[in-house]
Amino acid sequence: MASATMKLEPLALAPEYSITSLLENGVSMGFALIVHGGAGTIGRDRYDEAQEGCRSAALAGWEILLQGGSALDAVQAAIVALEDNPSFNAGNGAVLTEDGHAQLDAGLMDGNTLDVGAVAGVERIKNPIVLARSILTSPHVMLAGTGAETFAENNGIPVYEASELITQAQYARWRRGYRAGDDVNAATPPDPVTAPAHRKKAARNPDAGLVHMDGHKHGTVGAVAVDREGRTAAGASTGGIAAKHPGRIGDTPIPGCGYYAEDGLGGVASTGHGEDFIRLVLARRALDFLAAGYSAQAAASAAIRLLDLRVNGRGGLILLDAEGRVGYARNTLTMAHAFMCEGMSSIQAGV
Repeated sequence: MASATMKLEPLALAPEYSITSLLENGVSMGFALIVHGGAGTIGRDRYDEAQEGCRSAALAGWEILLQGGSALDAVQAAIVALEDNPSFNAGNGAVLTEDGHAQLDAGLMDGNTLDVGAVAGVERIKNPIVLARSILTSPHVMLAGTGAETFAENNGIPVYEASELITQAQYARWRRGYRAGDDVNAATPPDPVTAPAHRKKAARNPDAGLVHMDGHKHGTVGAVAVDREGRTAAGASTGGIAAKHPGRIGDTPIPGCGYYAEDGLGGVASTGHGEDFIRLVLARRALDFLAAGYSAQAAASAAIRLLDLRVNGRGGLILLDAEGRVGYARNTLTMAHAFMCEGMSSIQAGV
């Protein structure tokens, strides 16, 4: 039975850019790109920030597609932009484990070749999606921890001190203890003796600039693209669950769970409680709905409805079919996103 306390939210598209109206007006859906900044709860005062972060990431990928670049390059560029934005739970700005480390996961898939690159549990890589791309072109599929960092060093990818990649805001949240809602007014300042001096000022406004206020479960970023040649790609990156057990790995680096792409079908990137997405292999299931004849939007909605009905899970996903038609769905209060399709005049973003 469906959960009595949570129903699938309707597709939240403003009328001026609803997918239905785009199709009815004859807009060509050739090459396209969509990104998300995580499903969960975004405070209303952060809506603009969340949308602008996704819009900027979509622009980074869109410019590559406009120049005839590959879907794979576009997805990587969009996710790098989200990893570099400390407002999101990925790369620089990721949440911390229960013992105070940022352990990052990412994955990337080429829908044309079905090559996959994934990385899990790295602490010294600023842009895990770049490392995932390097792994994709290697004999490997997934590397983890120090082995992945050694691979990065051997392949010219910068490796940092782990402390350099922990933001002041996330350090302060970890010091006081992550909680659902993360009430700024209830914050406990970091200990003035044990806290690093350059992080003490974080206590003044420990959540400044953070998009999500329920960092326990929701914070993956992701992107999907279809390029001018009809090639598809999808990827995702995350810091995982706040205060997670060290070494915990969710769906984000796992193909078929956190992301999937296959030419002729489309691509998917997921966000939410990773264990549930793993149990359902949900990204691949969304593409199976496309294969069964569902529209892009119907496939996205069906996958999230399955998440709710089968495991009472929470999250969302973004999706493009092989023709670049957009679908997305979530059963959380919000999911920051932005997309652009051939024939549209501007990138559209929402929460």
